[in-house]
Amino acid sequence: MTDSRAGLPIGLTINGQPRQLTVAPWTTLLDLLREQLDLVGTKKGCDHGQCGACTVLRNGTRINACLTLAVMCDGDQVTTIEGLATDEGLHPLQQAFIDHDAFQCGYCTPGQICSALGLAHEGRAHSPEQLREAMSGNLCRCGAYGNILAAVEQALPLIHRDNGGSRP
Repeated sequence: MTDSRAGLPIGLTINGQPRQLTVAPWTTLLDLLREQLDLVGTKKGCDHGQCGACTVLRNGTRINACLTLAVMCDGDQVTTIEGLATDEGLHPLQQAFIDHDAFQCGYCTPGQICSALGLAHEGRAHSPEQLREAMSGNLCRCGAYGNILAAVEQALPLIHRDNGGSRP
């Protein structure tokens, strides 16, 4: 029997990189990403699942990393904001956020972008009203919502065109 105080072994693919890790059973995915793996693009906002700053993709689905235990992700693929840009350039969502000045302080931006990419995978926001509702779990304390929605509206067709939105 394994002593859970010593940690549990898990295997994850994070931003395309397979990782074998040992984590305490109570470690959240957010704390694993930020504290053990130094992937600090994912932000700790409220730590209660209410602001969306910690949104990442788990197997293509958007989740709040602050509410997800790392051990629950054993065998999964996790994509953070650091995993979106490639050698060819920025992800279309990242570029759209720049094009539309969709950030002020930038604290919520990684979560907003990951949430929008998850939304593209879900394929259920087909109007500005649906998009606004689907993104409502991601708060922006600076109030850049109009620019954020414009950026996501610009990028969604590009994401759907490129591999049907499958690019993480």
